[in-house]
Amino acid sequence: MSSAVSRPAAADSAAALAHFEALLQFETDCWDVHHAITNNRQDFVLLDVRGEDCYRNGHVPAAIHLPHSRINDETLAAYSADTLFVVYCAGPHCNGADKAAIRLARLNRPVKKMIGGVTGWIDEGFTLEPVTGG
Repeated sequence: MSSAVSRPAAADSAAALAHFEALLQFETDCWDVHHAITNNRQDFVLLDVRGEDCYRNGHVPAAIHLPHSRINDETLAAYSADTLFVVYCAGPHCNGADKAAIRLARLNRPVKKMIGGVTGWIDEGFTLEPVTGG
């Protein structure tokens, strides 16, 4: 008797390797982003693609606020064409990061999604940074 887990059968090792290696071309996680930021190894632009109020209440340190609906050639003009963008939104229940990644890819910009978003960041024990001042 098999379980719902083992039906269908797992992919063969070559297919599994190709799949999981490919995933890392599209995604990164909160831990890797945190490590890059805190160890002065940030070689990407981190975009918080949520709404203004969410960003002001707390965002990942080093993140730039650019809602997915405002991603276009004009808002990206300051960045070279080979700049890697890492996008995040509220968490796994939100598709804002996917929308942002689509916009960036359509503009021929390198992009990865930070899986987990703000929810994942907090789950890892990392803190958010509020916007202070006027």
